[in-house]
This record gives sequence, structure tokens and C-alpha cells, in this order.
Amino acid sequence: MSLVLIVLLLLLAAVAMLALFVVGIYNRLVALRNRFKNAFAQIDVQLKRRYDLIPNLVEVAKGYLKHEHSTLEDVIKARNIALAASQAAAANPADAAAIKSLGSAETGLAGALSRLMVVAEQYPDLKANQNMMQLTEEITSTENKVSFARQSYNDSVMTYNTTRETFPSVVFAGMFGFLAAELFQIENATERAAPKVSFS
Repeated sequence: MSLVLIVLLLLLAAVAMLALFVVGIYNRLVALRNRFKNAFAQIDVQLKRRYDLIPNLVEVAKGYLKHEHSTLEDVIKARNIALAASQAAAANPADAAAIKSLGSAETGLAGALSRLMVVAEQYPDLKANQNMMQLTEEITSTENKVSFARQSYNDSVMTYNTTRETFPSVVFAGMFGFLAAELFQIENATERAAPKVSFS
């Protein structure tokens, strides 16, 4: 074998190894992106369940809270805003702006639900209503599931972002269009707690 042929074979082997290395990085980033998209899908399921429960909660409360019409309207308005934000985020969980918008909408919904629960506490008949107790229990359970799903999503996003920002992935992530993902956070630290929905 001539020296030129050996050098050419070594060069081809190096190019092939580099190509396999880049393919490996690409595939890892795809897998991590799909993992956080799946994690968001789990949040979306729970959010839809909660959005479906809220109108029922408001209907039950309407009969008792006749003088609190604006509070009920605020809850429905916040629910509709959160639902729209959730649909936008579900369409593309990799869109950082959509996830941030969903976090803001969820903060507003949590505040509106909290105000409704504070008002409802002032009506003993409403607190004792079987439908109201069942709905608040379901909403509390769903809130817990949303929290667990959000934690899983944020863990997946952190892994994805860490991988795309570390060397050597950072060299190729931008070329292949792997943008940073946004954590799903409640924006206002004073409203991080789930709304209180206990009627005991």
C-alpha cells in the first residue's frame, strides 16, 4: 500500500468517526427534546382536566354567591385565558414564549381560584354542599398531579438544556436548530402555592 492510500484511508476513517459522533449528538438532542415534549403532554392532560372542572365549580357556587358575580366572572375569564395559553403551549412545547405565557396565565388562574375559595369560605351552606366538596377535592387532586407533572417537565427541560449547552453539543445544537427550552414556572413567588380548595 502506498503512503497516499494509507493517509486517505485514515482521513476517511476520521471523517466517518466525526460523522458518527455528530449523529450521536443529534440523536441525543432529539431524544431529550422528545422527552420534555412528552413531559409537557402529561401536564396538558391534567390542565385540561382542571379547566373542565372549573366551570362546574362556578355553576355550583353561582346559586350561593349571587352577590359575588364579579368573582365568578374573574374565575371563568382566567380559566379561558389559561386554556388558550395551554393550547398554544401544547401546540409547540419547545416554544419558550408559549411556555412563559402559560406560566403567567396559570398564575392568574391560581389567583382567581384562591379569591373564589376565600369568598366561598364565607358561605356555610356552600361549604357543606356535596357537589362543591366533591369538585374541590377533584381540583385539589388535579392540582397535585399538575405539580408532579410540572416537576417532571422541568427536570426534562433542565436535562435537555444542560446537554445542548455543554461541549461538544453546544457546537452543533445551534446548527441543527435545537433552541433552549423554557421551564414551566409560576411567575409571582407569592402565588406559588396551589389554590386552597378545602371546605372542611
